Amino acid sequence: MTPAPAADAARQALRELVRAAADDPRGGLGDRVANLPDVTDARDAAVLILFGVLDAEPSAEGTAMGAVSRDLDVLLLARALTLRSHPGQVAFPGGRVDDGDDGPVAAALREAQEETGLDPDGVEVLGTLGPIPLEYSRHLVTPVIGWWRRPSPVRVVDEAESADVFRAPVADLLDPANRGVTVIRRDGREWRGPGFLVRDGAREHLVWGFTGMLLDGLFDSVGWTRPWDASRELPLVLPEEASRPSPAAG
Repeated sequence: MTPAPAADAARQALRELVRAAADDPRGGLGDRVANLPDVTDARDAAVLILFGVLDAEPSAEGTAMGAVSRDLDVLLLARALTLRSHPGQVAFPGGRVDDGDDGPVAAALREAQEETGLDPDGVEVLGTLGPIPLEYSRHLVTPVIGWWRRPSPVRVVDEAESADVFRAPVADLLDPANRGVTVIRRDGREWRGPGFLVRDGAREHLVWGFTGMLLDGLFDSVGWTRPWDASRELPLVLPEEASRPSPAAG
């Protein structure tokens, strides 16, 4: 399928981000990511950040000066509430790099297929960004940037792992009305991180933590971000398991 001009511009912007990331000490995602503490003996992991042209109802929100088309989307999932690690949180498909994987790209595609049912043959891998250390889970996560050249249906494959799988319009994520910060206050300390509200049908999801940080850094790096109110706090209800880590662990 030949992408529309606006979608092609988005794909090109993502390609340029990947090229620039190779020479960027921040890994292509800005200072927020670059300033995360290093992790010793970290396990390798990867996530697939998959963009494409939405084949359902496009966003009703346009972006300033046409920076992002209304039909550009990104694939997300909501983790099952029964999971011990990060229950209910919105995430990119991904997981650990297994011994049988040929590196982080192969791991990200395998995990995405297992979690969402997508056909990896329809994914054009644009490249990777710099690996990101996660102190709480002791992982070193490589973001794999993909473009959905031939979209395939997605769904919840395993209800024990995921509660929802959906394609979120990027313009909705960038809408200032859907942006804010999440705040965790504990023991006299405070952790603040970017958050996004996104709807999937009748459900509304809060994207925060690690996933929110990646989206925030990526949007800034490719020049898609619209001015938004960084003082606006979004309501965050933490499951008991998630009450210990910092927001970067989400």
